[in-house]
Amino acid sequence: MVLRNLIRLIITSGEVVAKAFTRAVREEMKAGQQAAAAHGEKHGATAEQTKASAHTNIKHGISLQEAAQILNVSEPLTPEEVQKKYDHLFAVNDKKRGGSFYLQSKVFRAKERLDAEMGVTSKPPSDQEPTENQSQSTNDDKDDSASSKKR
Repeated sequence: MVLRNLIRLIITSGEVVAKAFTRAVREEMKAGQQAAAAHGEKHGATAEQTKASAHTNIKHGISLQEAAQILNVSEPLTPEEVQKKYDHLFAVNDKKRGGSFYLQSKVFRAKERLDAEMGVTSKPPSDQEPTENQSQSTNDDKDDSASSKKR
């Protein structure tokens, strides 16, 4: 009897958590769409542009306004200004210098979102480039695939 009640309690708790999570995701998606709509109205964007901006908000998990606040940039956005602010904040929050990985990741995501808005392809920070060993293994893989094609 006690076991049966315990199982019912666990199942009910799981359902409650699942419903709450689903509701939170829906609210977050709705908030992203509202932020995109507000931005579109403010800047005279069409409904299609607003919809694309909402999709980008959802895809990157951060709104354009939040990204601009994180990097402390304002409209009109220029790639040079965004890159300059990004480089500074990314370096300041480097974990090797006692910075915060969480803040560094927020800075990275903010730049990613602003780059998506401006249509710029972002390059990874210089400290995230492949190491010599990784480059060597990549070259070895290319050599292996080339030799297997010859056979």
